[in-house]
Parts: sequence; structure tokens; C-alpha cells
Amino acid sequence: MVTSKSLVCGVLVALAPVAGGCVAAERPPEPVAAVAELVAQADAVPTPRIAWAPCPEESLRGKDCARVAVPLDYANPTGRHLELAVVRQPAGDPAHRIGTLFTAAGGPGGSGIEWAAKGEMFSGELSRRFDVVTFDQRGVGRSSTVRCFPDSTAQQDFWHTLALPPVGTAQQAATTDASGRLAEGCLRHDGELIAHLTTVDAARDLDLLRRAVGDPALTYQGGSYASYLGTVYGALFADRVRALQLSSILDPAPYTTDTRAVIDATATGTEEVLGEFLRLCAAAGPQRCAFATDAASVADLRARDTALLDRAKAAPIRVGEGSATVPVTYSELVQAHAMLLYDASLGWPALAALLTELERGPAGNPAVVRQVLTAIASTGDFLDSFVAISCADNALPRQPLRWPEFAAESAETAPVYGPFWLYLRQPCATWPAPTDGYPQRYTGPWTQHSTVPPLLVNNRFDPATPLPGAQRAAAAMGDARLVVVTDGYGHEPDGDCVTDLTRRYLVDLQLPAAGTTCANGRTPFTG
Repeated sequence: MVTSKSLVCGVLVALAPVAGGCVAAERPPEPVAAVAELVAQADAVPTPRIAWAPCPEESLRGKDCARVAVPLDYANPTGRHLELAVVRQPAGDPAHRIGTLFTAAGGPGGSGIEWAAKGEMFSGELSRRFDVVTFDQRGVGRSSTVRCFPDSTAQQDFWHTLALPPVGTAQQAATTDASGRLAEGCLRHDGELIAHLTTVDAARDLDLLRRAVGDPALTYQGGSYASYLGTVYGALFADRVRALQLSSILDPAPYTTDTRAVIDATATGTEEVLGEFLRLCAAAGPQRCAFATDAASVADLRARDTALLDRAKAAPIRVGEGSATVPVTYSELVQAHAMLLYDASLGWPALAALLTELERGPAGNPAVVRQVLTAIASTGDFLDSFVAISCADNALPRQPLRWPEFAAESAETAPVYGPFWLYLRQPCATWPAPTDGYPQRYTGPWTQHSTVPPLLVNNRFDPATPLPGAQRAAAAMGDARLVVVTDGYGHEPDGDCVTDLTRRYLVDLQLPAAGTTCANGRTPFTG
């Protein structure tokens, strides 16, 4: 994801034909019994010792680092352990310190450590009153990242040549073959780890970290996938929650039981935000939006955008001439649309510039195209982790050869982004899940019983976690308070109003009144 704490990307495919069904979700246990057992397994683990020391990297100067051992399998706490990489930004005002504010990266697959290396994790009163602690989730980054290839060269070659979404039968067959090799590689190189990468495992790790820093209850902030981590924690450990502030909300029920429904909802949201991008670009004019022309209507811009996508489907669009030429495939163009819509401030102007250079073709500036595509590229490590964690949590039909059919169904409501978001998870159709499924996998209920209800924040125009999903999630949580940024565009709510509400909630445990909204008073392309 093109956000401060998370990445999203493109990715994978299917293996071989298998009978219908859903990944590792055949016989979920009774919810109450499941929660009690999952919590009891975590509580049986001794509180780990955390030995903070100044981080050695220059990019983490002023922060403390540690490695914390957690069980690979909470059902076997004396067996193999993993080490989680953890970073702490000490409270700026120790005399008035409240405790620890935990936060995590999105994705799944984003690195909290990489986010911490970009600068101050929170500012203002939050950074003064809390130690801010983030970490790389198990299977991610410095916390035993998933290994699916013999070396980085093989990994890079695999992801660089994979076309998602595929176009035509030849590319569909290629992705099927590639997914078989990916699944085989993940099983061969990290088969023991991939059986223990559910978000429940991560939530139990988070509870061990809470115990390790000595906090009696968790204070947590997380957005996008990290909002789901917070939701799972609250459902399992309701009596240990001080405050949960979640943004860019994943709807937890379909995410774990009907992932195709989430994919279709996401795709519809992406299509809606593309419409806003085109509308506001046309309104801004060529002085502020590179893709606009004088007197061009929204329909004109949409027709030109569609024409570029159609051209790329037929053959890569070549920008520039000679040795500097940059070819852009359909897969790259679709992914660029989706990723750049995440960030209205920087991503939308970049998308407008990219489309302009693509239209110019040989006369275009290949350096601009190269810069934009490089900025949104995801690493192979992120992609491997994204696939492994998604497939542990999601429920998708185990019918890989029907993926083109499913993509066509998604395209009925979201012609471009339905197939894109669907193919990101095609490997889950034949993922090597444990024989009897993931016994630690949790599918609800999602009611939050903490003393202070969660505070949820969502942009009105979010291309990845659309507002209707946040509204359903709030209802599923019970008394959660949802604040909508009514003029919010992109995947990460921001602005003075959001900052103030978040501060008052996390510091003073003060919830805004029901029905509270925020407005930033700014429009993309006008600032």
C-alpha cells in the first residue's frame, strides 16, 4: 500500500484443480469455546523478557530495538520459538507517561520496522505521553519473513514476470503454473512457519508484547489490515483493552468467511474512487491536473483512460524512444491505477502524470514513467508474506481453474478492479494449508466488549477499504464509534479533526459523540 505504514501489491495465482470448498474453514469450532482455548493457550506462555537497547541503524537513531521470543505454535508452547523484531520510540515526557501505544503496519506483509525508520512514529501529545512500540508481525520482515524461493534472484524473477491480472488464456495458464511453483516453494522452504501465520497468531503475539512491556491493558492504533489485527485482538482479549483506534477498516466477517464478497466490495470502491479522480481532475483543469485538457469533461477523461487500458491489453505501451524506452504492460497499468489512488495528495498527481506520458507514447518522458512505477513497486518479501498471511485468514473457493470465471463475474460490477483484486489471492485456491485446516483460525463473533468502545475512522472515498465495509464492521463490533471523513479521499484518513479526535481518545479515553464527522476542507488537485 502506498501509505505510511503499509503496502499492497500485486500477486499470485492458482495451483491445480481441487474440489470446491474454502481454505481451512471447513468446520470452525464453537465461537465461545474457540475464544477460551485460544486465550488459554496464550496465557500458558510465560511473559517474555524484553531487553531494550539503542537501535544500531542510523535510520532508527533515537529509538530502542529488541527481539522477543514467541512460540511458533501456541498449542505447543515449549516447541520452536520465533523472534519478533520490535522498536520503541520512548515517551518524550516520561513524567507524564501513560503507557505504551502499540501500532502495526498494514498489508498484510508491511513492516513496522521500516515505517519506524522513516521518522517519528507519532507526534505531539501522543509521542510525549506514550512509548510508541511497533514490530514486524511473524512471517514479515525481520520477524522470520516467509521464504518461498531458494534465493532473492529467483524470488525477484518470479514476481517480475507474473502478470496480474492476466489477459487471455496464455497468461491465465502461466499464472496457474506460477502459483503451483510458488505454493511448492513456500511449502518446501517454510512449511512449518506457514501453518502458523493467522492473524490470531499475531494477536496473541501482541498480547505477549503487552505483557512484556508491563501494561495492564492494550492501547493500540492500526489502519487497513492492521485494523483487522486490532479487531481480532479485541474479540479475543476484551478484558485487556484500554483503547483501540482503528482506521481504514476491514470488514472482519466476510474477510474470514466470504472473501470474494470483500474483494467485490473493494473493487466497487476502487471504481468509485477512480470516478472521483477523473471528476476532480476534469474540474481542476490542465493547470493542476496533468491528464486534464481545456474544457474536457469527465466522460472525455474516462474514455481516454479506458483507451489506454485497452491499448495495454493488446500490447505494452512504449514510452520514449531508443534505449530509454519504457514498456508498460496492462498488469502494470492496472496496478498503478489501484495503488496510486491510495494517496490523493501525491498518488493522484502521479497517476495523472503517468497517464499523460502513456498517451504521448514515443514522444513521452520515460523517466517519469519509470519513477512512478518504481515508487509503487513492492518487494518480493512483502508479496510472499502478503500471500501467506492472506491465505491463512481468507476463505476462497478451492477451484483454481475457475478463476477466469470468477474474474468475469467480478468484472460485471467492477470491470477493471474486480479481476485485479481477485487475482491477488488466487494462490489461496490451492494453498498448502494444514491437512485439518488452521485450528487457531477465528471467524467471529466480532463484538467488542471492552470498557471503552473502539474508535473507528474511515474516509468517504477509500479505494481499498470502502465506507460500507467500515459501517458493517462497526455494526458487527457492537458499540464501536465510527467517524467518517466526509471529504476524505484515499486510504489513510488525516487532517486536524482526525488527529484531534485520535489524541483525545487515546490520551483521555474520550469518544466523540455518535454521528460525529470530520471534514478537511480540501480537494485533490487544488492544494
